[in-house]
Amino acid sequence: MPSKTGHAPPRVLITAAAAELLQRLRDRHGPVMFHQSGGCCDGSSPMCYPDGEFIVGDRDVLLGVLEGAPVWISGPQFEAWKHTQLVIDVVPGRGGGFSLEAPEGLRFLSRGRAFTDSENELLSGVPPLTGADYERGARPPERADLVVAEASDACAIPGRRAGAVQP
Repeated sequence: MPSKTGHAPPRVLITAAAAELLQRLRDRHGPVMFHQSGGCCDGSSPMCYPDGEFIVGDRDVLLGVLEGAPVWISGPQFEAWKHTQLVIDVVPGRGGGFSLEAPEGLRFLSRGRAFTDSENELLSGVPPLTGADYERGARPPERADLVVAEASDACAIPGRRAGAVQP
């Protein structure tokens, strides 16, 4: 969803379906947080934990706060993904065993789109908050534009399909 306001676009969004699941998890577990996993046993997926149960490092980067849930990513992974807007979605299936949604028969999924050149320019003027900044009390400004109906609302899908590939 490219920015039309001249303000830096959000680094992370959430679909309405994922926001509904997030609310159910908060009702059951209290405040929660996400950490965008970088791989290993759970692949590269947004892991949802009770807030504070995952230790955020000084170099971790806060992508944003979705419906009250901070979304973190490791510093080195952020450097690789900083040109990408993440969209946290939910799909059927069993995800990582450590994430709170695992017993629900659903799993959170990260989708993404590359920021445009103009969005990257706007983002360059807004340094991300790190775990060390957060520990010192820094917080991002609140935003109300972080829930999208569908993941495709953040990253438009071409209106027509490509023709069949001929061997």
